[in-house]
Amino acid sequence: MNIKPIRNDEDLRDTFKRLETVFQAKEGTPEADEMEILVTLIEAYEQKHYPISKA
Repeated sequence: MNIKPIRNDEDLRDTFKRLETVFQAKEGTPEADEMEILVTLIEAYEQKHYPISKA
């Protein structure tokens, strides 16, 4: 597992690619842990850079 911050849209694309490979990991595996971390990083990046307005 090589986790790093998402700093730009290229990092975001790379993170989504990695997420695709671990998305269906069995619970309790290192891949499932990685999937949870990647989702958290993606959500944080998107909230900061692409916020959804509460119109």
